[in-house]
Amino acid sequence: MHTLLPFILVLVLLIVFLTIWANQLKIAYPILLVLAGLGISFIPGLPVIEIDPDLIFLIFLPPLLFEAAWGVSFKEMKKWWRIIGSFAFLVVFFTAFLVAIISNQIIPGFSIALGFVLGGIVSPPDAVSTGAITKFVKIPKSTSAILEGESLLNDASSLIIFRFALVAVGTGQFIWYEAGLDFLWMLFGGVGLGLLIGQIFIWIHRHLPTEPASDIALTLITPYFMYFIAEQIHCSGVLAVVAGGLYMSNKRLTFLAATSRLKGASVWESFVFLLNGMVFLLIGLDLPVIVDGIRAHGTPLSTAIGYGVIITLVLIAARMISAYAAMFATIIFRPQVAHQQQLSSRRWYTPLLMGWTGMRGVVSLAAALAIPLTLPNGEVFPHRNLILFITFIAILLTLVIQGLTLPYLIEKTNWFRGLENEDEIHNNTKLKMKLGLKSHVYNYVKGRYETQSSADEAMERILKYWEDQTKVQDNSWMNGVSKQILLDIFAEQRIYLTTLNKDEEFDEELIRKQIYQIDLEEERILLVFGKH
Repeated sequence: MHTLLPFILVLVLLIVFLTIWANQLKIAYPILLVLAGLGISFIPGLPVIEIDPDLIFLIFLPPLLFEAAWGVSFKEMKKWWRIIGSFAFLVVFFTAFLVAIISNQIIPGFSIALGFVLGGIVSPPDAVSTGAITKFVKIPKSTSAILEGESLLNDASSLIIFRFALVAVGTGQFIWYEAGLDFLWMLFGGVGLGLLIGQIFIWIHRHLPTEPASDIALTLITPYFMYFIAEQIHCSGVLAVVAGGLYMSNKRLTFLAATSRLKGASVWESFVFLLNGMVFLLIGLDLPVIVDGIRAHGTPLSTAIGYGVIITLVLIAARMISAYAAMFATIIFRPQVAHQQQLSSRRWYTPLLMGWTGMRGVVSLAAALAIPLTLPNGEVFPHRNLILFITFIAILLTLVIQGLTLPYLIEKTNWFRGLENEDEIHNNTKLKMKLGLKSHVYNYVKGRYETQSSADEAMERILKYWEDQTKVQDNSWMNGVSKQILLDIFAEQRIYLTTLNKDEEFDEELIRKQIYQIDLEEERILLVFGKH
């Protein structure tokens, strides 16, 4: 352990430096991390980092999924639920099926069950990679919402395939009606358990005298509880975390104070950043061990690379086919929606670029590493190292090739053409929200505190503060009563914005940013004038 710890610390430092460099180069940091991990893996004498396959899901997946669910817009998910559902479930199943058939045909001794193991591993695109890449380019808000929503659910569907395929490989049989019942239990049991545990933790936050540090600690352990308990009763731990995370995210204003939300956001951002960085480095670091395993079983490296390239092409083709199929289905069955959602000049490019956003990453690696070393009967798991190698090739090729070329494709196809109008609508909506918020607060103060003396200096200052949107230089007017009035106003603003969020005209991201600004202002008041 004393030799491994310095190595891990160096890896963390490397993650920070490579991310800074990636931002300067305006490329996605997962690309540099994978290549760096691959490069340093060939340095002799480095310690080997081994993670128990049974723990890989528990360590990495729960917090990554929970943070993603916390940040996604549930309103946007409901708006685009058809396309999100089709990509998260139908496209994943279609991709896994194609991978299973092709791998069974081209790889000697590779059964259909093993094909579905591989398909379940490589079928879900990685949200972290896509988000890191699209950060440097402009894409339509609707497309961003679809990609975010898909990334939450496709992990669950792919891992369900992966789990059933592992059972089929281990037992040598697959009983459809039992699998169907198990699927329903995993689906509804996972969602129900996630909501239940989420409600329990919300109750703890509300009824215990927690402080920001304890609030943040509770949020850190919440996804682990959801995942672990769900897996113990054979539900979907992924769905439990996603459902619980979405539920708690929409209730965050009711059980977390502004200080807890502000500090918690920073802690979670750093925590998830380190987890993602370590996983992408592990992708490259594990390659030499995987290659040695392949050679030990007599598979030439060039042949294994060929398998990986073919499977990667299958993944890209399956997503492209699915994207264009979704577009044609929308045109045929919902022509009015197709006309409203996209400009005709972008309609044909959107499926192409949606298909090109299928970079693989964290979940695929975690699933591959989670393949058991042996079957239930004690035999070595067949083709485990080959599956790991193909997964690595798929991650590497999609990250590097698709990741580096996606911004170029977006520019060449003018995918962002017409987004100036979207920006204008966004700015107008933002102005309308702020004006409505100002008017609402001014009327709230006048109505609620009309019994206050009109000669009261504090009341005059408060009304002027909100009417003129200026900051008072002299803080001597602030006392216990006026401070409480301001805190009441902040609470009323959040209530107003939460109600406003139900209106389709207002983007939830815009609402959240405004609430964040209110939290900052409340924190400033409490820091300057005290909490009591």
